[in-house]
Amino acid sequence: MPLLINRTVAENNWLTVDKPTELPAGNILVPLEDYLEATETFNAHSGKVAVEVTPDDEIAPLLAEPNRFELIAIHFPNFAEGRGFSFARLLRRAGYTGQLRATGYVTRDRLGYMQRCGFDAFDIPDEHYQNNDVQAFDEITVHYQ
Repeated sequence: MPLLINRTVAENNWLTVDKPTELPAGNILVPLEDYLEATETFNAHSGKVAVEVTPDDEIAPLLAEPNRFELIAIHFPNFAEGRGFSFARLLRRAGYTGQLRATGYVTRDRLGYMQRCGFDAFDIPDEHYQNNDVQAFDEITVHYQ
């Protein structure tokens, strides 16, 4: 999956981990729900830990301590799901300054909107990626908000 960070194709230095049973070396990205259930285990990890939020997650713990993680990923399971836009906006308003990454159903036509909500990284699935996706950020020049 191509990863765009600040409009540039970049290397993904985070490994996705589902359960805290065997943590690989390096930086890990874990589901927020799993992190909250096994916080001590993940905090003992030698590398950096980041979380991924789904639309069903309660983000109050992240809003209470917004800069606890260097990276927060927000997952979009399908095109119709828009709560990730609201989560991004709420995190930025709470003062989050780290990397905010969109994952899942990330497509070219949504990149500009995602960026306006506070995302600065986009994990685009191979089937949706095009070499000119970076140009999508500047295509919409008039905004209603």
